[in-house]
Amino acid sequence: MATEHRTGKKIFIIDDDAFLLEMYALKFTQKGFEVESAPGTLEALEKLRGGYEPDIMLVDIVMPTMDGFEFLAKIKEENLAQRSVIIVLSNLGQPEDIDKGIKLGASGYIIKASATPSEVVEKVEEVVSKKNK
Repeated sequence: MATEHRTGKKIFIIDDDAFLLEMYALKFTQKGFEVESAPGTLEALEKLRGGYEPDIMLVDIVMPTMDGFEFLAKIKEENLAQRSVIIVLSNLGQPEDIDKGIKLGASGYIIKASATPSEVVEKVEEVVSKKNK
């Protein structure tokens, strides 16, 4: 693909919805990101504990076993992915949910229902460029 450009950025997408995971992975790959994904927080934790250090983590909140908030608290507690820019991607859009995500270390919060996959990619790029200034 001639239009593809490499950002060289590693993004880790954590979502229990296989369809969304695949769709976001495709969109980010088309934008030149190196994509890793996990179908749940437990798998994501294993990968991070194994030394994986993504530039960006896109984390869903509503997931079985361990939700995204617990996951964010856990990675903070274990000092995992300290250099990663964390962005919450969730349908939970109440102000208290957003505040909780930010308090747990998220640099951005995207509400799934109000953003197309392409807009999600744009918003992620926006948050990362602000964070890197």
